[in-house]
Amino acid sequence: MSQTAKPPIAEQRPYSFERHGVTITDPWHWLKDEGYPKVDDADVLAYLEAENRWFEAAMKPHEALAQTLFEEMKGRIKEDDSSVPQKDGDWLYWVEYDKGAQYKKWYRKPVAGGDRVLLLDETELAKDKEYFRLGGFSVSPDGRLLAYSVDDNGSERFEARFKDLATGAILPDVIPGTLSSLIWTADSKALIYGLANENWRTDNARLHVLGKPAAEDVELYKEVDEGFRVDVGVTSNEKYIVIATGDNETSEIRLLPADNPLAEPILVSPRQKGREYAVEERDGTLFIHTNDDHINFRLATARIEAPGEWTTLIAGSDDFYMTDMTAFKDFYVIEGRSNGLDTIEIRDYADVSKVAPITFPEASYSASLGDNPEWDMKVLRLAYESMVTPDTVYDYDVASRELTVLKVQEVPSGYNAADYETQRVMIAARDGTQVPVSIIYRKGFKQDGSAPLHLYAYGAYGYAVPPSFSVTRLSMVDRGFAYAIAHIRGGDDLGRQWYLDGKLTKRTNTFNDFVDVAKGLIERGYTAKGKVTASGGSAGGELMGAIINSDPDLWGAIVAHVPFVDVLNTMLDETLPLTPGEWPEWGNPITDKAAFDLLRSYSPYDNVKPQAYPPLLVTAGLNDPRVTYWEPAKWVAKLRVTKTDDNVLLLKTNMGAGHGGKSGRFDSLKETAEEFAFLLWQMGMAEQ
Repeated sequence: MSQTAKPPIAEQRPYSFERHGVTITDPWHWLKDEGYPKVDDADVLAYLEAENRWFEAAMKPHEALAQTLFEEMKGRIKEDDSSVPQKDGDWLYWVEYDKGAQYKKWYRKPVAGGDRVLLLDETELAKDKEYFRLGGFSVSPDGRLLAYSVDDNGSERFEARFKDLATGAILPDVIPGTLSSLIWTADSKALIYGLANENWRTDNARLHVLGKPAAEDVELYKEVDEGFRVDVGVTSNEKYIVIATGDNETSEIRLLPADNPLAEPILVSPRQKGREYAVEERDGTLFIHTNDDHINFRLATARIEAPGEWTTLIAGSDDFYMTDMTAFKDFYVIEGRSNGLDTIEIRDYADVSKVAPITFPEASYSASLGDNPEWDMKVLRLAYESMVTPDTVYDYDVASRELTVLKVQEVPSGYNAADYETQRVMIAARDGTQVPVSIIYRKGFKQDGSAPLHLYAYGAYGYAVPPSFSVTRLSMVDRGFAYAIAHIRGGDDLGRQWYLDGKLTKRTNTFNDFVDVAKGLIERGYTAKGKVTASGGSAGGELMGAIINSDPDLWGAIVAHVPFVDVLNTMLDETLPLTPGEWPEWGNPITDKAAFDLLRSYSPYDNVKPQAYPPLLVTAGLNDPRVTYWEPAKWVAKLRVTKTDDNVLLLKTNMGAGHGGKSGRFDSLKETAEEFAFLLWQMGMAEQ
C-alpha cells in the first residue's frame, strides 16, 4: 500500500430522528439502501467497492503469508473425504468430497448389496455460481424421491426442487422462497414446508402435493405474531408432523398426523410467555421437554388425547441442564450439561430410575448424538471431539454399553495430540462470577507473559461454544499463540441461567466477562496487555465492538465478522427481517424507554468515540439477511473519522454472499487464512 494512499471516507449526510425525547443523529444512515434486499444505490456500491480495494491493497504485501496459511490449513483436510455410511430403511446413506472439490456429493446404496447411486451433486449445482448452499435434503418415506433446496446468493431464500431417484429426472415442481425444513407426508406424495415472507420471516406452514402448481399449495398454519417464526419437523417415529412456532423465549407446537396432513392440528399447549417446549411421541404418549417449572428444563408426559395435561417424568435439576430429549422405540436419550460438560444418558421407558450415562475418555470434550434416522435403533451414532482430539464418530451399543470408533478425522499433513496441551480454567469476572475458559497451546508454552493469545467467544442466544477441535486453529497455535475460548454469560454453557444472565437488562455481563477473562489470562501469565487478539461474529461481532469501545488498549488486533453493531437502529426498525423476533433477546426500544436507554448505552456504533482503537478487520455480506451489510459499513465509516490512532482499519464486503461468508470449503478456508494473516501481521509475526 502506498504511503500516500488514503482510506475511503464515507460522506456524511444530515439525518436525525427522535425517540423517547432523545434526538439521534446518524450521518451515515444513507449507507442503508432503501431498496434492500435489492442493493443498487450507486453511491452505496461505490463506497463498499472502495473499501474492498483498500482491503486488497492493505493485504497485498501479506498475500504470501495468507497463501502459506491456506496451504497449511488445506493440508490438514482430507480432500477426498467421506462420512460414515448410516442405515435408513433399505439404504445406506453417506456423503463424499472429491479431491479438490468445494462441495459434497450425496450417495446411497442398498443395504442388501449393490452399486452406489449418486443422489445429488452439489459441485454440479454450484457450477459457475459465486455462492452455493444446500438447505433442505429429504428423501421420501418410500425412498423414491428427493426434496432439496438451494440458495445461490446468500440471501437465505431457498428454492425447493424434487428428484426422481429411480430415473434421475428432476421433476417440474418448483417452490421458490422457502425458509424451513422439508418434511414428507407418510404417503410420499406431498411435502410440508414454510415460505419466507417479504420481511424474510417464515410465518406459515404449507402443503405441496407433487404434480400441482405451488400456487395451489394449501396453507396449513398461519402465524399472526410478527415476532414468531414457524418451522416444520417430524417426530422420531415419523407418525406426527410437527408445526413449531416461537421466538427466543416462547414456543407453541401443533401436531398433524403424517398420514393425514389436512386433519385438524392438535395444539399441544397454548403459548405462555417465557415457556419453551418441544415434543416427541411414542405409543400415544407425548414426551414434553420444557422449562415451565424449572429453569434447566424438565421432561413431562401427556396422553395424545389430553396433550396439555403434563405430568413430570424427570424433574428439573439445579445441577443438570437438560438440553434435549430424543425418543426411540425401546429407549429414549437425554442430552444435557453438568458443570458445563456434555452428558448423554440412555433412559428406560418402563423404569425412570434406570439411567445409563455414556462415559468418554477425556476430562473436557464435546459430545452429542449423531445421525440416528431410524426409530428402532440398537446402536447409536455419536459425535465426539475435544480441543486436542479430532472429530470422532462412535457407535454405541445400547445393550452392551460399548463404544466403537468408526472414524477419526484424518489430518493428512500430520497431527500428534501429544504435542499440545489443553486446560480449562475459571476466571473471576468483576461481579465475582467464575467464568470457564478452555485453552489450547503447544507443549513447552511459557506462561510468563511473553506469548500472544487469541481469545474467542460468542455470548448470545443461549449458544454454548464447545471445546471442539479445529485444524485451522493449529496455524496460530503452532506459531506460538495460545488459543482460548471464553464461555461467557449469554451462552448457556453452564445452564439456562447462564444464558439469562447475559441477555436483556443483563447484557453487559457478556462484555464484562470477556474483558475480565482477558485480564485474568494476562494476570496468569498466558499473555500480556496488547498481545491479546480477539474475534467474534454476528452477535459475537457486537461483543467485539463493545470491548474495543470500553477497553481499547487491551487488544493487539480484532476481527469482527458480520458484526451486529448498529444495535439501537436495528431494534428500532420493525420492518427488518429479524427485529420483532429479537426483542425478547435485546429488548424493545420502540415501546420501552428503559430498553432504548440500555441499548443506546452499549450499541457499538452509537458509542464510537475519539480514542485510539486497536487494528481492526471487519467483514460483511451484501446479501446478508441476518446482519445487514450497512451495520459494519456504517460502523467502519464512523470509526474512520472518529478514532485518534493510525492503526489499520479494514472492511471487506462479500458482494455475492451472505451471513456465512463464502460458501465453498476452500473459499471459506481462504477467508480464514486472510484473517489469521491479518492477526499475525498486526502482532509483528508476519514472517513466521
